[in-house]
Amino acid sequence: MRPFTSTTTTRAATALIAALALSFTAACGSDDSDDGGDKGAKPAKPAVELPKLDGKKLQVAAVWTGPEEKNFRKVLEEFEKRTGAEVEFVPTGDNTATFLGTKIEGGAPPDVAFLPQVGVLHQFAEKKWLKPLGDSAKKELTKNFSQGWQDLGAHEDTQYGVYAKAANKSLMWYNTSAFETAGAAEPKTWKDFLAQAQLISDSGVEPVSVGGADGWTLTDWFENVYLSQAGPKKYDQLAKHEIKWTDPSVEKALTTLGELFGKDQLLAGGNEGALQTPFPESVTKTFSSTDAPKAAVVFEGDFVGSSITNDTKAKIGTDAKVFPFPKVGAKSPVVTGGDAAVALKDGEGAQALLTFLASTDAAEIWAEQGGFVSPNKEMDSASYPDDVQREIAKALVGAGDDFRFDMSDQAPAAFGGTKGEGEWKALQDFLKNPKDVKGAQRALEAAAAKAFKN
Repeated sequence: MRPFTSTTTTRAATALIAALALSFTAACGSDDSDDGGDKGAKPAKPAVELPKLDGKKLQVAAVWTGPEEKNFRKVLEEFEKRTGAEVEFVPTGDNTATFLGTKIEGGAPPDVAFLPQVGVLHQFAEKKWLKPLGDSAKKELTKNFSQGWQDLGAHEDTQYGVYAKAANKSLMWYNTSAFETAGAAEPKTWKDFLAQAQLISDSGVEPVSVGGADGWTLTDWFENVYLSQAGPKKYDQLAKHEIKWTDPSVEKALTTLGELFGKDQLLAGGNEGALQTPFPESVTKTFSSTDAPKAAVVFEGDFVGSSITNDTKAKIGTDAKVFPFPKVGAKSPVVTGGDAAVALKDGEGAQALLTFLASTDAAEIWAEQGGFVSPNKEMDSASYPDDVQREIAKALVGAGDDFRFDMSDQAPAAFGGTKGEGEWKALQDFLKNPKDVKGAQRALEAAAAKAFKN
């Protein structure tokens, strides 16, 4: 393992903030019609050129299951149709780095894999496990992605990854019925968020659904509080372990987070219930009913939309709405994440799939399924199924290179991306005992020092 030291360190998130102050009670007012002329079918777009791979078998691995896997399979089906290849999808489980490392060392890696942590991409590149992008894939990448997203998929000036899937991880999704019944409003500050949560609790509904059984959700809670409160400079320093987790800024952020986690009545199921709730269940708890919701609000990225659409009867824009993560400091935070497609095998098949994943064709097919946001700046935004996702995607693309990437995903996997270890485990212990801020800091620093080796 190694520290994340890429010169492509993520940048300030300010450009996204205003665009993400979304209101979904009305349509965006956009119209796809032309100023006269033929209003029939759109002219066919030139498809990305792909080689014929008749009968060639490929394997692609990613962390996704459930609706996310189902949606991605639509992309693979189109690739198979165009090339004649046969593609098998393999879920990696939460420990993506461990799963892939075992496969690689055993001599049987998948052709293509999606890496959900920047740190893992750099680690794998240093071990010579990744194959550089070929000319066709690089051509699509350069044409369709801003420099910032290109840089995130590179290591030591060599391009390896295509960030085909991104996420805005600074969103609060809420049950409109629960808010209306309680007389609650969309909060803009952390203080007001806690006040609205208490108001909802007083109305008889448990306010905040936390998927604490999946430690990665807790890292996102911390990162949003920390970025808003400590600022981008400190965020970058902590991401690279240039400052310790025993730093006063971390203590302040954990204390702030403890204002929510330390009030049992504000969490759906209390602290113990939150620790036993997987992320998908945290969403269904919030939106399984409009008459008697089990929770009022759930925090996470735009991918929550996929779970709402596929696992509940709630309608986005009416039953389910969203507001930006409340600002703790001077500005609202915006933390982004993403999955980088990389080749683990040489060959025409792997490069063809990466080329397709870097294209607008693949991005538009994926976007049509919902619960997905692409950094692909050239894709047709009309492909998104609703105005909510369209506006979130517009904000992401409109930010250019001006964003901050998920902190835990920049870390070595042993610290930021392993179930039951490192940051995931330390923050789960903190959720169990939010009063022990110092203990959480010591545990976080010990795990970080071991993983970063500094």
